[in-house]
Amino acid sequence: MKILISVDIEGVAGVFHVEQTRAGNAEYERARRLMTAEANAAIRGAFAGGAREVLVNDSHGGFRNLLPDELDPRARTVLGKPRVLGMMGGLEEGCDGVFMIGYHARAQSRGVLAHTINSFAFARVWLGGEELGEAGLYGALAAELGVPVLLASGDDVFQAETQPLYPRARFVVTKQAHGHASGISVSPSAACSAIEAAAREVLQAGTAPPAPRQGPFQCRLQTQGPGMADLFAILPGLARVDGVTVAFAKDSVADVVRTLNSLSAMSAMLR
Repeated sequence: MKILISVDIEGVAGVFHVEQTRAGNAEYERARRLMTAEANAAIRGAFAGGAREVLVNDSHGGFRNLLPDELDPRARTVLGKPRVLGMMGGLEEGCDGVFMIGYHARAQSRGVLAHTINSFAFARVWLGGEELGEAGLYGALAAELGVPVLLASGDDVFQAETQPLYPRARFVVTKQAHGHASGISVSPSAACSAIEAAAREVLQAGTAPPAPRQGPFQCRLQTQGPGMADLFAILPGLARVDGVTVAFAKDSVADVVRTLNSLSAMSAMLR
């Protein structure tokens, strides 16, 4: 059994402020160690549960936050960008399950550091009329490739919005959100223990193939302002819905995600 562990940082225990998620300061350096520790916990649990191979995908920001020299040497690490599958990079090697570690709630929610892909550019994203965050979008991409989401960790708002999408998955709540940058966290060591145990148990329980969504797919993106919608509407295939919203259609979830990530990259023009 081969497992992909996709690791973000906003849902990691002890992480509450945007400073902890951006390189160039001591708070970030500490947070990336906490992120690496939770990744290691998931690796240990995966191997204890019967995995024969583990890939760890660095899924935050520039995709180069995990400390490779501190990761469990039994795992291989997916680092750097751009990459076609983004936060699911590694699935192209053929995997049997996905763990989402350190994930966060979607934009406009009350989750800690909640956003969807790009907080500067994206306000809300809908796929086929259903509003989704990163876990929803990338889990749908994994399902399209025949890979189920088995485990996820993050705050309680993330759990509440994501568990209905993956009812067979195990969830580890690392903190309770009281607002965008406040809440109550379990200790990092307690979070790691819970993640390791859940990873082991979910693999021992066995996996089942997911039911992929059926295309074609309509995606609607509400931007953070009219100027951003002006920019995105330049791209062929995108239709302007209103002052701040654009829409497009694709035949696969993979192409929806690739388009969103391309728009995210375009948004740098307006920074």
